[in-house]
Amino acid sequence: MDIFAKCFDPSMADQVRELGIYPYFHALESRQDTEVIMEGKRRIMLGSNNYLGLTTHPDVIEAGLEAIRQYGSGCSGSRFLNGTLQLHLELEKELADFLRKEAVVTFSTGFQSNLGIISAVVGRGDYVIMDRENHASLYDGCRLSFGKMLRFKHNDMEDLEQKLKSVPETAGCLIVTDGVFSMGGDIANLPEICRLAKKYGARVMVDDAHGLGVIGEGGRGTASFYGLEDEVDIYMGTFSKSLASLGGYMAASERVVDYVKHSSRPFIFSASITPASCATALAALRVLEAHPELPETLQHNALHMRKKLDEAHVRMRPSNGNMIPIIPIYTYEVIPTLTIAKELYDLGVYVNSSLPPATAPTECLLRTSLMATHTEALIDEAVEIIAEVLHRHQIGE
Repeated sequence: MDIFAKCFDPSMADQVRELGIYPYFHALESRQDTEVIMEGKRRIMLGSNNYLGLTTHPDVIEAGLEAIRQYGSGCSGSRFLNGTLQLHLELEKELADFLRKEAVVTFSTGFQSNLGIISAVVGRGDYVIMDRENHASLYDGCRLSFGKMLRFKHNDMEDLEQKLKSVPETAGCLIVTDGVFSMGGDIANLPEICRLAKKYGARVMVDDAHGLGVIGEGGRGTASFYGLEDEVDIYMGTFSKSLASLGGYMAASERVVDYVKHSSRPFIFSASITPASCATALAALRVLEAHPELPETLQHNALHMRKKLDEAHVRMRPSNGNMIPIIPIYTYEVIPTLTIAKELYDLGVYVNSSLPPATAPTECLLRTSLMATHTEALIDEAVEIIAEVLHRHQIGE
């Protein structure tokens, strides 16, 4: 049998292309901002993870340009060998200080961070216990490890405890959860997770890709939001969201970071973050430190948009974090979801479609996300368009 046969089988992508509602790979012709030019037309951007709007900040842009002038375009090697710049060490030190952890190590992408951390820490005979709605990169990190993966129902602490009870006392155990869940926009029950971890002798890792810059003191993330910075053993995060760049990181104790640096194959055998990406992430971190009001503005925007959607009788997925800038809107079935997303796009509002397997088959969503730099006027304009299209399709409360 030809291994490429699967590539020629009929697919959902083929079907939605034929219907003219294919939602992917729209080309940007401008900066990533609250309003963009996409395929020749102005669109209100409600589908970006640029939470603090720092991709266009002059200090961030200038830092990237200066790094290229000083260091060139790339490092051409692994951090393990010739690919460590003084800039990498600076970023790791400042980020560790900001997160109040002993040490940080950076990876080339956020996805790679999760592959590298979990595969290094979880060994043969160990267990890793995952929230079912964790990011795909966490699942792939588990697959790359030699440990046994167990899953607990989303934010269900009774189910988590049952899974912990099943772990042999002789086995190591890591509980892994998103801090802010990227699809639902809800927050992990970190206080109870940490309590159970302590009770059963497990360690805790939080993927805070969507928490950094969004919640917590000065945007320090989910553990800070709950006052549990000393209870979470590993923070993971990305530079591609609030920090307006590309790359990822792990923050933990100095010994754990050192172990991962010398054991993680995705870290050892990958080229380091480019000078421009490193410099822009560092500049964005400094902007966040200098402007701790940015996460508060972001949270205000989220509350404002939820209020406007509610007034317009648009049904959102329930969340335990109304201040989170990820606001999923129910559209239920796959084809109506893609049709609505296409109509919104044509009317000048860009949103993301959340489809199976990311959702249940009848619980499809439009995933909207906000920036601190959105104005209330832009939000109001977008909500009016969203409500008009949804009601035309008879989707409401």
